[in-house]
Amino acid sequence: MSKNLNTFIKEWKSKNPNRKIVATNGCFDILHIGHLNLLKKAKNFGDLLVVGLNSDASIKKLKGDKRPINKQEDRKILLEELRCVDFVEIFNETSCENFLRQVGPNFYIKSSDKTLSSINKEEKEVILSIKCKIKFIPFEEGFSSTNILNKI
Repeated sequence: MSKNLNTFIKEWKSKNPNRKIVATNGCFDILHIGHLNLLKKAKNFGDLLVVGLNSDASIKKLKGDKRPINKQEDRKILLEELRCVDFVEIFNETSCENFLRQVGPNFYIKSSDKTLSSINKEEKEVILSIKCKIKFIPFEEGFSSTNILNKI
């Protein structure tokens, strides 16, 4: 039986008090090399990489009724199989402030196709309250689930 996020983080922090936690989030609907490179670079900012995964319901709200292509359980399994990913948590909201509050990361990683102004007010408030640093990793042009779907 897998641990819930709160238990996992609490146990990890107690065993690793001076280590850094990194968090990122996304849909990861069609896993591709751009995702892999982002996750590998994210892991380099700390010792533990926790990925917040948008649920099927939240993706429908964000991207419309034709998405996601792959169901959340399958997307979670694929992410968990990556060496650089330590824990995956599915969340139902369209925004990840509750996920960030639970993880309490030292670093929050976003792709550089996002900007500080694209992060909503609630997420920014959580980031400030937990003293988390935001890092933007260069976006790799040509790699996106939407591009792949358009090509198909």
